[in-house]
Amino acid sequence: MKALLPALALILLAPTVSAAPPSPQALMATAAKLRDQALTGDNTAYATVESLTTEVGQRIAGSPAAKRAADWGVARMKALGFENVHIEPFPITAWSRGAESAEVVAPFPQKLSITGLGGSVPTPAGGVEAEAVIFPTYRALLDAPMGSLTGKIAVVTQAMIKFQGGDDYGTLNANRRAGPSEAAKRGAVAYLLRSLSTDDTRLPHTGFMNYAPDAPKIPAAALSTPDGALLDNMAKRGKPIRIRLLLYSSSFPAEGFTVSGEIKGREKPDEMLVIGGHLDSWDLGTGAIDDAAGIAITTAAAKLVADNGRPRRTIRVYMFGAEEIAASNIAFAAMHQAESAKMVVGAEADFGGDKVLRVNLPPGAAETTFGKDLADVLSPILIRPGPPALNAGDDFNNLKGVPFFGLRQDGNRYFDLHHSADDTLDKIDPAQLNHAVAAWAATLYMIAESDVDFRATMPK
Repeated sequence: MKALLPALALILLAPTVSAAPPSPQALMATAAKLRDQALTGDNTAYATVESLTTEVGQRIAGSPAAKRAADWGVARMKALGFENVHIEPFPITAWSRGAESAEVVAPFPQKLSITGLGGSVPTPAGGVEAEAVIFPTYRALLDAPMGSLTGKIAVVTQAMIKFQGGDDYGTLNANRRAGPSEAAKRGAVAYLLRSLSTDDTRLPHTGFMNYAPDAPKIPAAALSTPDGALLDNMAKRGKPIRIRLLLYSSSFPAEGFTVSGEIKGREKPDEMLVIGGHLDSWDLGTGAIDDAAGIAITTAAAKLVADNGRPRRTIRVYMFGAEEIAASNIAFAAMHQAESAKMVVGAEADFGGDKVLRVNLPPGAAETTFGKDLADVLSPILIRPGPPALNAGDDFNNLKGVPFFGLRQDGNRYFDLHHSADDTLDKIDPAQLNHAVAAWAATLYMIAESDVDFRATMPK
């Protein structure tokens, strides 16, 4: 017996020989089983959203709540059975909202419903009061001559159109991101825009903005959608409009916290599927759809795959810590670019908690046998193949050389709620949330159990 021990030790220490992946039929059958389990009996995703929004709530990056959220993420992942769970800290410039208000002083005095844009500088201590120049479109602001807004408050009232895929958000994103600097270049002392939102409430929607290095920094805020329309109506009267704006915001150095955990692969542990959502939220609602839902969908889907048995490839889940201020993508790429060659595919869930409509695979993959098999698995729950995925979400967009996929959700409600005080748990529909988990679980399982090389499918 003693003579056999060295030989036995060598066998145990020898590298695992990768077995062939399951047959396509077996892959599809198990993926369909996981899909149906998510639809009918698993409440992991809803319980995760409920826990994060109730026990942490608002969690803007750099705040004490953001650190509590990271600790929550570690505890949650460990409770769900993830391995190698840890926090990845990184430096950020945090932003905090203070007192804020706005009102029309003349010709028809009344209060306006506004919220400061993330990253905005404050107004002077007593606020800023000036004549407003109303622009019905962002293009009209860009067409204004340099110097034409000297001493004025620029206001862009362009409305966002509702599309199922949220297409107009991308079209109008420059209104918020670049508008303050464009107005400042023309001499404006402050900037207001109609919220990038499709709702009809007086709840304004915030969001991050970027100051250009070649322009003065001026205070900037978003109007509720009815107040944008109100200022349009006032402008039609032809009388000068004066607005008083007060923003007491501040910026300061802080830390962001991304949480990571994984389900280690049984045969190919160095080949990773990297997925996730973002842990931070804005400070108005409790971040249920943006993005506790994405955190919940990806963690629940990975857990469901693991409950079926350890997958061949590793599934690593990230809870990104500073997406809303566009900081975790930079930190993530700096920390993980060196291991990008091991990343089979990446994807982020950051479009609410409603059902999935489309599966977007890396370029060329939809036409492969694998892509067609996955389409067949998802077809019974009314998910169809979509165009090739060219990115995986904001938190992955600085990562180079990794194929991406996406599971595009129904966005009809998303821009009614996101970045507003209305982003709360009651907006989560458990049945639709489970539909998203079903799509993710089936897709993750089929990729993790296969040998598919998405880099090879991409056009040369």
